[in-house]
Amino acid sequence: MKRVTFIGFIFAMILTVFTGCSSSNSTTGSNADPGTPNENTEAPADGEAKKLVIGVDDKFAPMGFRDEQNELVGFDIDYARAAGEKMGYEVTFQPIDWKAKESELNSGRIDLIWNGYTITDDRKEKVLFTKPYLKNTQVVLTKADSEISKLDDLAGKEVGLQALSSALDALEANEISSEVKKVTEFTDNVLALADLKNGRVDAVVIDEVVARYYMSKEEDTFKLLEESLAPEEYGVGVKQGNEELLNELQAALDALNEDGTAAEISTKWFGEDKVLKND
Repeated sequence: MKRVTFIGFIFAMILTVFTGCSSSNSTTGSNADPGTPNENTEAPADGEAKKLVIGVDDKFAPMGFRDEQNELVGFDIDYARAAGEKMGYEVTFQPIDWKAKESELNSGRIDLIWNGYTITDDRKEKVLFTKPYLKNTQVVLTKADSEISKLDDLAGKEVGLQALSSALDALEANEISSEVKKVTEFTDNVLALADLKNGRVDAVVIDEVVARYYMSKEEDTFKLLEESLAPEEYGVGVKQGNEELLNELQAALDALNEDGTAAEISTKWFGEDKVLKND
């Protein structure tokens, strides 16, 4: 009886050793590489739609923002959905911290940056861009009753803008930046404009399309300086190395231009066709 028990004990020990070795070589579950990116655009299983996750700033009207029902709406939202339909993708939108947009893209948590994303030389080193689809300008917005009427009047004033946006680049590129008393960076334009209305900043550097949207919603609250800071263009950001997705997306955008869909979306949000026609 003791001999049988001893043999059983030895067998159990051998089984435990082999099982432990097998588990240590596994790449699933808790042993999976936590740095492996989640590629949302990988080939789906049979019958499943391809997925496309788009990173947005959901407080960037009229490009992408929440309406009164908390639904995500805007020009870029409609434009992205139309492009996704052309490409055969199921599109979902992921609100992100705009300061971390490139990190979100490179990590694989999103597939595209698409929400009034200005094309700059610095960003070209981090992401791939589609052709520009919309022109924009960085402008200065003040309260309607402000004494500020030209860029030189910003000397000694406090200026607000969205953090890590092209607004900061535009301001720093102008000589008036050295005479500004203080620059305050906000998480989004909504907070910047709230501080402008409350008198905590004297002016806000902001995208013209955004400025004009808020001016139309709050008449007699803001005024726009005639002088602008910098012209720019919007594009869609794609992860470096993913030329296949870039080319697929660009073909869809070209098709939306050709069939008039882009013009319809632009007219809905801007009252006219502002979409660039690329060769």
